[in-house]
Amino acid sequence: MTHIRRGTTAVAAIALGLTLTACGGDLTDDASGGGKSSTTLKLGMLTPLTGSSAAIGPYMKDGAQLAVDEINAKGGVDGRKLSLTVEDEACDPKTAAAGAAKLVSAGVDVSVGGYCSSATLPTLSIFDKAHIPMIIPAANSADLLTQQRRNVFLINGTGIQQAETAAKFIKAEGSKGVALIDDNTSYSTDITKRTGDQLGLLGVKVAGHQSVTAGESDYSGAVNAIMDSKADFVYWTGYYQEGGLLIKQLRAAGYKGRIMVADGSVDGKLIKIAGRKNAQGVFATMTQTPQTIPGGQGWIAKYRAKFGSEPGPYSTQAYDAVRVAAEAVRKAGSTDGPDVTKALEQIDGFKLFSGPLKFTIQHTLSVGGFDILVVKDDTFVLNK
Repeated sequence: MTHIRRGTTAVAAIALGLTLTACGGDLTDDASGGGKSSTTLKLGMLTPLTGSSAAIGPYMKDGAQLAVDEINAKGGVDGRKLSLTVEDEACDPKTAAAGAAKLVSAGVDVSVGGYCSSATLPTLSIFDKAHIPMIIPAANSADLLTQQRRNVFLINGTGIQQAETAAKFIKAEGSKGVALIDDNTSYSTDITKRTGDQLGLLGVKVAGHQSVTAGESDYSGAVNAIMDSKADFVYWTGYYQEGGLLIKQLRAAGYKGRIMVADGSVDGKLIKIAGRKNAQGVFATMTQTPQTIPGGQGWIAKYRAKFGSEPGPYSTQAYDAVRVAAEAVRKAGSTDGPDVTKALEQIDGFKLFSGPLKFTIQHTLSVGGFDILVVKDDTFVLNK
């Protein structure tokens, strides 16, 4: 396993004996339909295929494709077979906007992608203008909600939930001073600010706050500031490339305290970049991954059999995004964007990996949250 990411403690409530079964039936049963139309339900996905987070792209693409193939094997949705078109977002706003425009031109009915929040943000208006519903499996910054677009739905835990989990864990660990460090992206700064607020409510001192520039290789300025702050706990909220370098440079500078990373850094590459010894014991706030879902081995076996590799972060969320799209189209009885959006708002109890789905008024998960993981040997495991 190269990777592990975003999930809820409540996830354990799903006893996935996993072929994925729930309430005695395959989770994909909900998406099968009668046979009203021979047209195609076109799904579009933006995911990083290039750039520093490119390792995530195949997990999301393959997770989504697995759901597409399973639903098609059952006849599709009301006779419509599903297709999946994937474009690169590269965690870059311009690349993502160009990819979104390509998906609109391709005539997709529903968007089931979005990994980096900063790259997803400029796509909101593009899909909204085209009346295309967005079911976002990974990106989770609160900035995605401030525009209050009716067509936007998040099926990952939010930055608010992640910050609450982080602050509670830091408090429980008895920290006397926390150094918060972000990479100036929407996703990262959102978590940092909210974690700082939560720590304040819990009476935990924020010893310092640093921001670095993604893509650089020398973080000595931030490392020195952290060392000078006497912080006994560091929480990095950016992505794994920079996170691995930061951990390596902190340890090289003699930092002995605890380190935790946010979900964008939960990847086996973080361990390689930091160095195996340096990464041991590093904590992470993370939503579910196939490997941390009780009973998830059945689904992992299906994924492995189809793609010849292990599933990683956001593969299950991408799988569920496709299933939710299919369910909404089935309920709407059409692929008309406003009708599908209305159907999404009315979904109540549809079975996901994270639990029964019902969107809040803000179009976020009404149930869900984050686990604490920890690096052990070459991977992230649940912290016990």
